[in-house]
Amino acid sequence: MKDSIALLFLFSVVLFSCKQEKNSSEQEVVKNQNGFPFHLPEEKPNRAMSSAMERIYTDYSSPRPQNNELFSQFKYTELEGFDYNNHDGTISRRDPSKTIFYNGKYYVWYTHRETPVPPVGIPNAAKSSDTIPSSDWDLADIYYATSEDGFTWKEQGVAIPRPPAPNVGHRSVTTTDILEWKGKYYLYYQAFSVASGKNGGDDCPVAVSYADSPDGPWTAANKIVIPNGAKGEWDMNSIHDPYPLVHDGKIYIYYKSDFDDRPELVRMQGLAIADNPLGPFTKHPLNPVITSGHETSLFPFKKGVAALVYKDGPEHNTVQYAEDWVNFEIASITELMPYAAAPHVPDAFTNTKDGRGITWGLAHFINVTGDWDKFSSKLVRFDCDLSLDIDDPEMKQHRVNHAPGVYFRQGLSEKQKADRIKNRSE
Repeated sequence: MKDSIALLFLFSVVLFSCKQEKNSSEQEVVKNQNGFPFHLPEEKPNRAMSSAMERIYTDYSSPRPQNNELFSQFKYTELEGFDYNNHDGTISRRDPSKTIFYNGKYYVWYTHRETPVPPVGIPNAAKSSDTIPSSDWDLADIYYATSEDGFTWKEQGVAIPRPPAPNVGHRSVTTTDILEWKGKYYLYYQAFSVASGKNGGDDCPVAVSYADSPDGPWTAANKIVIPNGAKGEWDMNSIHDPYPLVHDGKIYIYYKSDFDDRPELVRMQGLAIADNPLGPFTKHPLNPVITSGHETSLFPFKKGVAALVYKDGPEHNTVQYAEDWVNFEIASITELMPYAAAPHVPDAFTNTKDGRGITWGLAHFINVTGDWDKFSSKLVRFDCDLSLDIDDPEMKQHRVNHAPGVYFRQGLSEKQKADRIKNRSE
């Protein structure tokens, strides 16, 4: 026993001595090395560096944003072909799906609300009725539109109507996304049976409808395919934004849910996997797999999958990447990201192991007039360069100048201004 203790002590002394020698050696190298090269090396140099310099070589594909395939700015274009009744709050279109290309046309599905009056707001949900919406997505159906160029669209009408009670979704069907699987088409969507706000939040598990063609007709499965989590679990109240992709011969649906109670919602994203579009879906044991983001928006990229992570959470305004489709890391940090981005993803359903990325898609702007009594949303187009197949230097500019009005719109409230003047005088 004594011999063992002596050996352990001797080993500890030797280990400590080695560490001291190593630290001294490293300090000597740092002390004697020349200044960092004037021309920023594209490859990580063999030298001692600060944590910040180490990070730009280990965490990003390039130390220069313009050479990072997963960095981009975003540009926006008004869409032609949609009427919003002068934005009086009675017509709203929001939460578009991925677009697909079929028979020479692009297709998109989205939440469509057309009500006699604007929404009363979630805090006033008790005032909602069968004709008065509580939220912008209450009393909504899923519509679709087609386009030959992605800029001018023709609304084709309802794809998924609210089913009759007591079927799931009889209050509202919203926030859909499309899957193509073995020659058939599946629309997954949030299915509300109670107006948002009446139960303190959004109680909306995922339902699905299917068809032989993007033009329908669509058959509702009339069942929940991804249920809310068990009581006390992070996704116990809602499964938002179902977003299907095909990977490894299976259906991967990423989704969003809310932690905590209002008004301090923390949103994260999870993953559910199935062999059959109608389920059963198994939630990944590592959920949540993305710790930020207000909506789900992903696309195959190289061997893995990339995600646009906009709004909410500590890692918002980032593009993230997971080679294994589960463990996401920040790939770039950007700005003015699309709200509810629904990219055009040509290889979304091809089971690819060489994802090519994206260049455009649809998104939405909410409360477009700024008048909360006439709340409505509109669909818009965004363009970017998150693709391996194009090179658009304008999209890679990492110093974008915004007009002063962009900043002044984020001005102090009257109360904030008064408080600051009062505090200054004291």
